Amino acid sequence: MKNKLYTLLFVSLFISGSALSKTVTAKSDKATKGVVVVTMSSDSEANGYEAWRAMDGDPETMWHSEWQGGGATEMPHDLIMDMGSEQELTGFIYQPRVGRDNGTIKDYEFYVCNDIKKPGKPVSKGVFKHASCTTDEKIEFSATKGRYVILRALSEIKNSKVYTSVAELKLIAKDVEFKGTAGKRVATGLKKSHAIVPPVSEPDVAYNVLAADIKNVGRFKRYKTETFNESSSILDTDKDPLDIILRRTRALLDDIKGMKKAPELKKEEEALAQFEAEAEKTAVGDAEKRKQLFTAVHVLRREIAFKNPLLDFDKLLFIKRQRSRFNHMCDQYYGEFAVPGGGVFVLSDPFGDEPEEKNILTDLAVEKGRLKGTKLETGGFLSPELSYDGKTIYFAYVECTGDKGHITHLRHGEDGHWHRGRCYHIFKVNVDGSGLEQLTDGTWNEFDPCPLPNGRIAFISERRGGYLRCGRECPSYTVYDMKPDGSDIRMMSPHENNEWHPSVTHDGMILYTRWDYVDRHGCTAHHPWIMTPDGRDSRAMHGNFSIKNKRADMEMDLRSIPGSHKISGTAAPHHGQAYGSLIIYDPSIPDDDAMAPVKRITPDIAFPESQGGRQVYGTPWPLSENYYLCVYDSSMRAGGGRQGQKHKPGNYGIYIVDAFGNKVLVYRDPEVASLSPMPLRARKKPPVVPEKSERLAKNPSKEGTMAVMNVYDSLKEWPEGTEIKALRIYQTYSMAVPSGRPPHETGRRIAEAGDSVNLARRIIGTVPVEEDGSAYFKVPALREVYFQALDKDGLAIQSMRSATWVQPGEMLTCQGCHEPKAKAIVPPKKVAIALKRKPSIPKPEADGTNPFSYPRLVQPVLDKKCVGCHTEHNKKLAAKTIKGKQAPLLDREIVKSRNLRGTQVYRSYDNLINLAFWSYGDSYRTIPGKFGAKASKLYQMLEKGHHDVKLTEEEMRRITVWLDSCSNFYGVYSKEGGEAQLRGEIAMPTLE
Repeated sequence: MKNKLYTLLFVSLFISGSALSKTVTAKSDKATKGVVVVTMSSDSEANGYEAWRAMDGDPETMWHSEWQGGGATEMPHDLIMDMGSEQELTGFIYQPRVGRDNGTIKDYEFYVCNDIKKPGKPVSKGVFKHASCTTDEKIEFSATKGRYVILRALSEIKNSKVYTSVAELKLIAKDVEFKGTAGKRVATGLKKSHAIVPPVSEPDVAYNVLAADIKNVGRFKRYKTETFNESSSILDTDKDPLDIILRRTRALLDDIKGMKKAPELKKEEEALAQFEAEAEKTAVGDAEKRKQLFTAVHVLRREIAFKNPLLDFDKLLFIKRQRSRFNHMCDQYYGEFAVPGGGVFVLSDPFGDEPEEKNILTDLAVEKGRLKGTKLETGGFLSPELSYDGKTIYFAYVECTGDKGHITHLRHGEDGHWHRGRCYHIFKVNVDGSGLEQLTDGTWNEFDPCPLPNGRIAFISERRGGYLRCGRECPSYTVYDMKPDGSDIRMMSPHENNEWHPSVTHDGMILYTRWDYVDRHGCTAHHPWIMTPDGRDSRAMHGNFSIKNKRADMEMDLRSIPGSHKISGTAAPHHGQAYGSLIIYDPSIPDDDAMAPVKRITPDIAFPESQGGRQVYGTPWPLSENYYLCVYDSSMRAGGGRQGQKHKPGNYGIYIVDAFGNKVLVYRDPEVASLSPMPLRARKKPPVVPEKSERLAKNPSKEGTMAVMNVYDSLKEWPEGTEIKALRIYQTYSMAVPSGRPPHETGRRIAEAGDSVNLARRIIGTVPVEEDGSAYFKVPALREVYFQALDKDGLAIQSMRSATWVQPGEMLTCQGCHEPKAKAIVPPKKVAIALKRKPSIPKPEADGTNPFSYPRLVQPVLDKKCVGCHTEHNKKLAAKTIKGKQAPLLDREIVKSRNLRGTQVYRSYDNLINLAFWSYGDSYRTIPGKFGAKASKLYQMLEKGHHDVKLTEEEMRRITVWLDSCSNFYGVYSKEGGEAQLRGEIAMPTLE
């Protein structure tokens, strides 16, 4: 009984408030003329559907009375507004919720008064005549003055008399705009008003979430085989939230008891046993008593969780920031969309009775860099990281000053694309509050600093230049590194698209997320990649051919788990931000393009976008396979935070999340999201992987070498009788202009990437493949390349739809063509033939392949062998000397393409493209022998002998090279270069 009383006393203290439970108060908006901030409250509201959402200017959000966990209350329901001072109103507009009619008001009363306890008679009452899901209701009345407004819902159109919802409520006053903000619930003087309910407490939130989970038991069953620990699911024995929390708390306690250095938990175990016995005696129908038990167990669980031996640190590092104003995996990290506010914080004694927070940057001025003497007070923060000795904090900061506009030009690597004040730059500060220094600067966004075991700092930067290829002015960013003082910045990854969140594995490798996007679907592959700390041997770990609806769109914030070979991360959306569901990845399990190597830590949240989940969890820091520091916001709705929607600041708090399904709050600031928690302590430094390239030399080599041991070692079977004679080496070009309105399409967009500008590319050349399938050759350094395997006729049989590169002086070795990752390499019985000689120097292809140019590659063949015959045929048809169909014109006349969105091309191209190659037939992989020239109608026509046209070997090669290369017209992105190519001139790319 003593333990039970102690726990219930703790519950009372927890609900009433603590040092970490802040009150949200109304903020004045004096700077905005004509705007009145209205403090909103209600007598009933659901978590995530609070009163202030009825006046936030966003009809996609709403106030909704409580429904979660059986907490619905009978009508009437009151929406209460405090305008702060007397205002003269002449009416209001009621906007029902979008898409459904639950809670749509039918009968109403509307009050305007100066005494909330004595509201008097309603200034308007009646029935919303046209209340529906699509109709706004405007109500006008005689001018009435008052400070308070009450909208009372008496009934709803479905006549259930339970729910009330308001998408938007607009108060009508001359020259005044009203904006809602959260406030404490207040009592009115209206009769039959409900009892005042205290603000939703953490136990209430947990209860409501579990009640909703029970209703969605089908999802848990669907993900049963993908769930890391069964306890985090909803089981058939779970009758209500009390059953779930008791079961999961027992799993937590038993696990901690079995740990090394396990604490004494006798008192807690006795208390839990009492609660279990009490629950056994309490009928499920006694909802009130069982909810009281739930609340007590919730507090006991917190006591148990905080005794975890893994929480052996006394300080927690984190940042505060709002979510980005633009919801997209790329744009979320542009300083242009940062929201000012927040800081770099330390929480002392985070698991004790009196934790204390401190902004480590308070009163500090920058000591080095352009912002020397400036305090970092007015901007936004991102991506903190701690040095291995635990003494230095690295982070990114944007000033949020200067022109917000994007600057478009072709000097990407020289001038960047943003005002300096709108870019994230990397800073460092000592934990003791000294040595605040700016490490990077310029017109590039730079963030995600990552200390490396070799002493350098990896980070993400826009310095390489280029844009994404699907939709707007969206610069790409990739992995770079620098010395700890910000000098000697070097490119590690020349990848033509975006990369995120580098971290270091236990064996000293760089783990990061990469958007792999060569000739395939743009939303397919954003998964783990790994490379050495000097940028060598970049390889996909898994998921590079994942099937969209079977996996998450993205796996972000990847980190190695202490004491394990596994990796944790966040399953996040493509058209959203880096939040979603927590996952664990096992590299030892072979990839199946689905979920074989991946398990769900949090099966309560489906993957956002690909499976309709919510952006709830984020920035996990693994403590073990079973325990994570992370952030959590239960109020994020399905579809919320998607691209195109309005800004959601996020109500993320710091939690301890475990594999058993428990979520225990450590800290939350209700005014701004808390993100990226990590222990503030020294950690073991991984081993230093030796530098094996010349990249840091004063005059590094401009090339490296690559060796393929056996091209026939492949995941996909080769066509019977295939004999590979050569590899064709391509270089991809980064998009040099914004993709929203490119000057021209490079070619017909391949079917698998219809929303994306087709890659511009060049052919570096071809190299021989020996009879044992080996090849050894030179390639330019720091140029992104991919390969095609060619048969004896020079036709491509297989093609990469990914890319790689070498560092200066690097020798990169591959086993085969996308060989199985988990299969052990069988040592060859003898040295590969190609390695017995010097590396091959690529042999150039025909004019018009470097860079690609249809006018120089293909049109000369048509001019010589096709144009005359087709023209003569059509003349004879016109003269009626022959019968038949008109032959397509294959001349150089410039037309606006029917197939390239109006891009100017030669008439021959527009007439041939539908006979060419532009669809792989598979969004993920290349099927050997079923793409390129071999899959095109044009090649089949020519091979059979089209009207006795006889092409020379070189002429046929020109046609087949074009077909094997996605049948592009242009090889450059810029307007000037495209115009030059249209004239038949050579135009080199502006960005390599």
